[in-house]
Amino acid sequence: MKYDPINPEFFTTNRRRFMRKMQPDSLAIFYANDLMPRSGDTFFPFRQNSGLFYLSGLDQEETVVVLFPDCIKEGFQELAFVKRTSDYIAIWEGEKYSKEQARAVSGIQKIYWLDEMPAILHELILLAKRVYINTEEHDRFIPELPTRNMRMARDVMERYPGHKYHRSQPILKKLMMNKQPVEIELIQQAIGITGKAFRRVLEFVRPGVMEYEVEAEIAHEFLRNRASGHSYDPIIASGSNSCVLHYTRNNQQCKAGDMLLMDFGAEYAHYASDLTRTIPVSGQFTTRQRSVYESVLRIMRDAQQLLVPGTTLEEYSKEVVKMMESALIDLKLLTRKDIDQQNPELPLYKQYFMHGTSHHLGMDVHDLADRYVPIQEGMVFTCEPGIYIRNENLGIRIENDILVTENGPLDLMASIPVEAEEIEELMSVMISE
Repeated sequence: MKYDPINPEFFTTNRRRFMRKMQPDSLAIFYANDLMPRSGDTFFPFRQNSGLFYLSGLDQEETVVVLFPDCIKEGFQELAFVKRTSDYIAIWEGEKYSKEQARAVSGIQKIYWLDEMPAILHELILLAKRVYINTEEHDRFIPELPTRNMRMARDVMERYPGHKYHRSQPILKKLMMNKQPVEIELIQQAIGITGKAFRRVLEFVRPGVMEYEVEAEIAHEFLRNRASGHSYDPIIASGSNSCVLHYTRNNQQCKAGDMLLMDFGAEYAHYASDLTRTIPVSGQFTTRQRSVYESVLRIMRDAQQLLVPGTTLEEYSKEVVKMMESALIDLKLLTRKDIDQQNPELPLYKQYFMHGTSHHLGMDVHDLADRYVPIQEGMVFTCEPGIYIRNENLGIRIENDILVTENGPLDLMASIPVEAEEIEELMSVMISE
């Protein structure tokens, strides 16, 4: 792996916390993600299942983790199965975990080869009354293709229909929403790499460069700083593309006078960062661009102060809407009369601000979480207001990552340039040469 080793005590603690929330006489099974076919005999880069990684740190395909806290067989409270390696695999694919390495990474003492699993898992399931399955659950996404966890869950349920079945995801949500110190450190490392990439871009962007060239500068900085890669497909959107929320073609030329909206984040040791900055391609904001930019920045600064323990995301969102409506009035995009007479089911601000302001961040960029749980200390959120004026080909979004603490919100991206003056100053050196 590119990233530095993580203390296995972190994963051991996570397993203990998970097992304390399991029903009596229960067994939980976690499967690695599939190797996803790309074309012919090639695959997309492997990315481990977040739940399995959170509980074990085992970052390899064809891995299975089993937790059985009440198992009457001594030493079988937790175990893992990993792919049996060989000289052939070593030559063609490289090193895989040995049993000793898997123990060292995960803290799990019982390590078996994957081809030993059928007989061992069969016996353990028969000793259990309940089975936890790691179904894929995201309230804004329904996958069309069944994941390995889903396929294996169906197989287990067919083989052992007399057992009671439970979902692992509700437990994982409760555990993963509140970040531990080691997780904050890993997110901060991802953010640090992202900040370096943004500073590199500020020195590079000028009229005539292509969006994909900007993307290449970001990727260069990510890889040279040991990031796993991007947390998500980067958005490098100039001119009218800045008004397309999930624009990822990144194939147009950045022209003088246009704004360039960049939404990207490095992933480090499976932990995400999520940054958005919008900069003037020519290095100087026009009066209108700066006016809109300052409005968005002000909303971001004010909104992040509302990310405090006890507030619900619904309450938070309502307050941000009020900020946005006020800004849109100041920018002459709406009037107070328009807002007073609007259809509550079709609020006018959505013509210019169509997305949410914040989402949980962690091992995934849209992290596993319960959106109805009030904000708590240790949660990490994005804060990303935006104003998109399509008839002006002007889209501006600004986004930082915020840690909720008992002493108020902590901006984890406070060191990354965001003030208009600083951006103009950093860009001026390269553009003037």
